[in-house]
Amino acid sequence: MRLLVINPNSTASMTEKIGIAARGAASAGTEIIAVNPLGGPVSIEGYYDEALSVPGLLHLIQTTPGFDAVIIACFDDTGLDAARCLTDRPVIGIGEAAYHFASMIANKFSVVTTLARSVPALEHNLHKYGLATRCARVRSSEVAVLDLERPGSDACNRISAEIGRAVAEDRAEAIVLGCAGMADLAARLESTHRLPVLDGVTCAVKLAEAMVGLGLKTSRLGGYAPSPAHKLQATA
Repeated sequence: MRLLVINPNSTASMTEKIGIAARGAASAGTEIIAVNPLGGPVSIEGYYDEALSVPGLLHLIQTTPGFDAVIIACFDDTGLDAARCLTDRPVIGIGEAAYHFASMIANKFSVVTTLARSVPALEHNLHKYGLATRCARVRSSEVAVLDLERPGSDACNRISAEIGRAVAEDRAEAIVLGCAGMADLAARLESTHRLPVLDGVTCAVKLAEAMVGLGLKTSRLGGYAPSPAHKLQATA
């Protein structure tokens, strides 16, 4: 099967990191197509960046042929509902995937994300998905997204310190990493803190494989019904 993994921001180094994580989780025979828009914000940190990145995300879905499922590799699940209106193939947000996985292996989990302005969007999504009561807290590490790409930054140490506080103060039983750019840190942090640390990219890959294997499709009734053709042309 072919999984289209879209990083909605325009930072190619992050897309490469996401692609490596996705391929590491994928089964034999699963092809990962990791892409990002050529334009748009270089990082997604809050509602404004999200809005700017949606047209590029939708354009990639419209113009990339032959995929079996789409993974939106931004933890805000940027443009998720709009993307589901473009295709009947499964469209999975890495935030939603990680939350569901965490809720099945722990009584409660905490999320450790980047900047404080990203926290409200994640809290909103948890309520939307019906999982707010399973999340002890959404925490900011005050690490800018692009610091995750900067060699020599103290991003991992700051995220690790926030995980320590989540365990001590929230009594979290698992941690969800709240940014696709943290994908390469999950194994190290899990070993350090000795509790499950979930990366949404890898969760989404395994979920996509399962959904494709089961032949599941996105409903074309109600809210995910396709838009009229003249409106679809406007996003290209």
